[in-house]
Amino acid sequence: MTRHTPRKRFGQNFLVDERVIADIVSAIRPGNDDLLVEIGPGMGALTRPLLRSVSHLHVVEIDRDIIERLRREFSGEKLTIYSGDAMKFDFSAIGKHLRVIGNLPYNISTPILFHLSRYANGISDMHFMLQKEVVERMVAVPSSPAYGRLSVMLQCRFEMEQLFIVPPESFRPVPKVESAVVRMLPLRQPPIDSSNDSLFTDIVSAAFSQRRKTLRNTLHGYLKSEDYAVLEIDPGLRAENLAVAQFVAIADHLSKRLVLS
Repeated sequence: MTRHTPRKRFGQNFLVDERVIADIVSAIRPGNDDLLVEIGPGMGALTRPLLRSVSHLHVVEIDRDIIERLRREFSGEKLTIYSGDAMKFDFSAIGKHLRVIGNLPYNISTPILFHLSRYANGISDMHFMLQKEVVERMVAVPSSPAYGRLSVMLQCRFEMEQLFIVPPESFRPVPKVESAVVRMLPLRQPPIDSSNDSLFTDIVSAAFSQRRKTLRNTLHGYLKSEDYAVLEIDPGLRAENLAVAQFVAIADHLSKRLVLS
């Protein structure tokens, strides 16, 4: 089989470390009847060991050359290939109780995570390899340097845990950054009401739009002095100081005010 040249435009860094591969599969603990979906199977580093544990695997891949390689190596009875961009893919079309995995391209990992959040109700769990810095932001706590918009937007929908760090030497080509594997479990009862989802997103985006400025400045279009009093939130705080529950409280408060107006 001809050698595949990794493409920068797809952010391709292929996992080649057998020990890391085994650690990821062990963390996933795939069952024979699991509805597993792999994003970006690449050279099949995870695809092969997963297919030894599950009766069927679904993969989403954008690179046509890789798709052809997968079709030559695996039968349609074992592997269903969806050709296209994962950021535009309808994961609900595969079914419910999905288990999603993947070595996500660093350059588009955040948009993919936000896209997958839309399907959280149909997902059982997700395991991803990401840039270590991104994982640190995902699991960060309030008032820490890594805590930001990504932290809030994902923590209101998922319970997340950094499992282990993966060195650059585990990939070809070798990236300039460390990676980490993260487990994401959808919350059974997300704190944010679906009817407030758009408002919640707008508030979080506005609050973190200028990190060094206080809420009094970043949320001046949403909250007045009396609102802060009702919410028991100090307007002199910055967005990074608020817990997820406080952002949820702001969205709920504004939503009720809109209903009454």
